[in-house]
Amino acid sequence: MDPVQGGNLKFLKKGTENGFVLVRKRDLDKLTTEVMQLREFLPKVLNRGFGEILHETQATRSTMEHVTKEQEYLRQECLHLQSRLEAVQVECQKEREGKLQALLVVASQTLQSFIGFMDEERHSEELQGYQFVQALTGTVSTDIAAVSCGREFLSTTAQFVPDTIIKLLERMKPGVCPKIKVLMLSTLYNVSISVKGQKYISQNPALLSVIWKLLDDGDWTVCLQSLRLLQSLMLDEEQLISEDSIWLDPELKLCLQRLCSSPKPSLREAAVQALKDLQVLLQGWRSEQIGT
Repeated sequence: MDPVQGGNLKFLKKGTENGFVLVRKRDLDKLTTEVMQLREFLPKVLNRGFGEILHETQATRSTMEHVTKEQEYLRQECLHLQSRLEAVQVECQKEREGKLQALLVVASQTLQSFIGFMDEERHSEELQGYQFVQALTGTVSTDIAAVSCGREFLSTTAQFVPDTIIKLLERMKPGVCPKIKVLMLSTLYNVSISVKGQKYISQNPALLSVIWKLLDDGDWTVCLQSLRLLQSLMLDEEQLISEDSIWLDPELKLCLQRLCSSPKPSLREAAVQALKDLQVLLQGWRSEQIGT
């Protein structure tokens, strides 16, 4: 704007071509002074604030880099510790399986020896070592076969255990050592829960005949556990049925029907359910036969 002299006033052009505003000279001088002061001090203030911000930014960046390095160090430490932990766990598992293998060998041999000394009397509980054999069998049934890793071990590494149990159950007389029989059947039942275990014991040709025999054992707890094992085998979708299979024998159906009239509620309910499962199994087999 071009000032126009007029006494103590100056005219400043504003807006339009012919428009002017009257401003006192001292006010204009004051304004000029303030502008000059701003020109002088504003850069200093701005530069000082910018410098502080820049310094803080650099400090923050340095801190972040330190934290990032620390996190990476801790991550590497965690990976190292995780690797060591896994190695120790593998070693512990191997050591545990070595001890478990020895325990199962002892249990199988002890059970075989005990049953070998039994006579046909029903007072086998009075034989020396009965309590020990029962406790040992219970350990296999409830502490090993009842957990997934134990079932896996019995289905792969220690297959001699279910094989021995089936063989011994086949030899045992009706009404003899029912508690030990129940524990042995419980072991087989727990093994059958796993896919590998069920597939393995189902291949044993003596298993179904042993179960059928134990359904007429005389002790209802043995019958009940036999029914549970039978039901577990029926649930196998890959169950193979041949023309001479026990599953097709009408006597098996009649046996289950008799148990459906048992005075023991739990045994009666299990028999009813087993009979239904047998009918479903046979219906599926007949459908396959018609389809082929």
